[in-house]
Amino acid sequence: MSATHPAYFMGRAEILGWINETIGTRLTKIEDTATGAIACAIMDALHPGVVPIKKVDFNARSEYDMINNYKVLQEVFNKLGVDKYIEVNKLIKAKPLDNMEFMQWFKMYHDQVTNGQPVTGYDGAGRRAQSKTGDIKSTGGPAPAVAKQLRAGSENRAPNVAAYKPPAVKTGGSPVTKAPSSAEVAELRAKLEEKEKEKDFYWSKLRDIELMCQTPKICEVEVMKRVEAILYAATAEEGRQILIDTQKEMAGGVFLDEAEMPADA
Repeated sequence: MSATHPAYFMGRAEILGWINETIGTRLTKIEDTATGAIACAIMDALHPGVVPIKKVDFNARSEYDMINNYKVLQEVFNKLGVDKYIEVNKLIKAKPLDNMEFMQWFKMYHDQVTNGQPVTGYDGAGRRAQSKTGDIKSTGGPAPAVAKQLRAGSENRAPNVAAYKPPAVKTGGSPVTKAPSSAEVAELRAKLEEKEKEKDFYWSKLRDIELMCQTPKICEVEVMKRVEAILYAATAEEGRQILIDTQKEMAGGVFLDEAEMPADA
């Protein structure tokens, strides 16, 4: 499975929407997946009967409980022959970038298992009720029904060789599928490689900014706190508003082009 899969180009809201629709939750932050329980639930939806749900703690708060959830997940991976290394020490710290990438991998895995079709008939609440501490105690955010709308915007986010459908050529009767030429395949591969390099480039910049915001002493500087707030904002609109408020407070005005201003400004 490749990092050029469209799942790796999905935004936070789209990934959260997909999770909520798949397992019937109401997550509002990608950090809510840090406990490992959500990953177990996704595997439970994809592979009924494989996950020992009674061992999963959907209300894990301590690192010990979170690590136990990831142990369950690793056991499931081993049973199914899934070759995926779990960076537990990173994930339990609930840093958005690490958890986002892990959930993007799950979306890619989901699409491989289901051929891109949504999971149906999964009783998420019922399964979580059978877990170690019952269903998630605190929920919020948009209803899972919005997931389809969120997912729709990501379908064409990146080219996908697997999704390529060669043109049909009619020969008097039934249409005959024309195989893609080597030049067309080469062009698609070049586009995929370009997208992957672009993703890695911007991802590394975001990670550098995140590390800077977490550096001792530097993290105490007020403007760095605002940068971190923008980085972790749940929506683009929220991040832009933090920027505007910071400019007004620290620079005495708003320094954005008209096109960059919020629509309701």
